[in-house]
Amino acid sequence: MDYTADQSGFRQRKLQPTMRLRNYSAEGPDASQLFEDTSGVGSASQSGLRNQQAGPQSSGFAGQSLLSEPMSNLAMAYGSSLASQGREMVDKNLDRFIPISKLKYYFAVDTVYVGRKLGLLVFPYMHENWEVSYQQDTPVAPRFDVNAPDLYIPAMGFITYVLVAGLALGTQNRFSPELLGVQASSALVWLIMEVLAVLLSLYLVTVNTDLTTIDLLAFSGYKYVGMIVGVVAGLLFGRPGYYLSLLWCCAAIFVFMIRTLRLKLLSEAVAEGKLVRGARNQLRMYLTMSIAAAQPVFMYWLTYHLIR
Repeated sequence: MDYTADQSGFRQRKLQPTMRLRNYSAEGPDASQLFEDTSGVGSASQSGLRNQQAGPQSSGFAGQSLLSEPMSNLAMAYGSSLASQGREMVDKNLDRFIPISKLKYYFAVDTVYVGRKLGLLVFPYMHENWEVSYQQDTPVAPRFDVNAPDLYIPAMGFITYVLVAGLALGTQNRFSPELLGVQASSALVWLIMEVLAVLLSLYLVTVNTDLTTIDLLAFSGYKYVGMIVGVVAGLLFGRPGYYLSLLWCCAAIFVFMIRTLRLKLLSEAVAEGKLVRGARNQLRMYLTMSIAAAQPVFMYWLTYHLIR
């Protein structure tokens, strides 16, 4: 150590400042750090592990997508084939009980036909030709022939009859949804019973006719027109108006049914105007008159309680 003498005679140690310079670039990172930095290694290893894990998963997803697309297409094709087969089966079974293709014929009407048919139902006395027109052994559509039966007027007549019945009950403070439902259901039940009774009579008499069940339903449904006229006349003019209008409509529907059904049920000789001979022809004539006479009975039975 270096000692210097000052003026007081004491020796003092000469302190020399020493500075230790660190050269980071020369000594390297190992000299300046006590512990090794492993963060980079850990992140690198974790990223490598993620890549290793993601590799099989991504390849698995790709394989699954490749497999799922054909399976989904196959399932869709199988489902569409089942739907088409089910639709064909439903159409076949439905057409067996409810001939949809034939029903289209009975609703092929227009405004002119409806007007002429309603006039024929109310005033059939001046009509001369009652035969249905045919085209290549097929009856023409109702809009081309006023004599052809249809289901449009009976269906609309039934709905209108129920509405008019509700109006009549409402004017008498007797309206209720239950009573209106009873009115509609009773009219429908009587219509079905009438058609079944006619079918049974045709079977017992063994009549060979081209009348179908839909034809009988159409002819039996034409009486709703006269029933509506009678109820409306009763609402406007009271009971005298009801009885007069209903009497007129009953006579009109009787003449209409006789002249229409005689061409369907009676023999060709009767259709040409010759005398009726034979027990079978007499049975057919009685059956025709019975069907026609039943229409006024149902008309009165279903409407008399609506007018007071």
